[in-house]
Amino acid sequence: MAHNKDKVLIATKKAKSLMDKVLNMIESDQYCINVIQQNLAIIGLLRSANLSLLDGHINNCVKTAVQEKNTGRLNEMMEELVKVMKVAQTK
Repeated sequence: MAHNKDKVLIATKKAKSLMDKVLNMIESDQYCINVIQQNLAIIGLLRSANLSLLDGHINNCVKTAVQEKNTGRLNEMMEELVKVMKVAQTK
């Protein structure tokens, strides 16, 4: 995953930081809409991290399997991608 590790780490760390903020907001009975807006920001950051991971996986891991003509591994990867896409469709 070294191809986009920094981008994924930044988005994930920002989401973690915002999660702490949301917890504090809830504990201190902040206005619901403000909490919702922060939750949406967290969701956006995590989606961005997932897209970066997916992009890196396809452009590096999958690409390598294709170049090496490793059909067994490529088939496994395709099954994994389908599973991940199915989960993503339900979220």
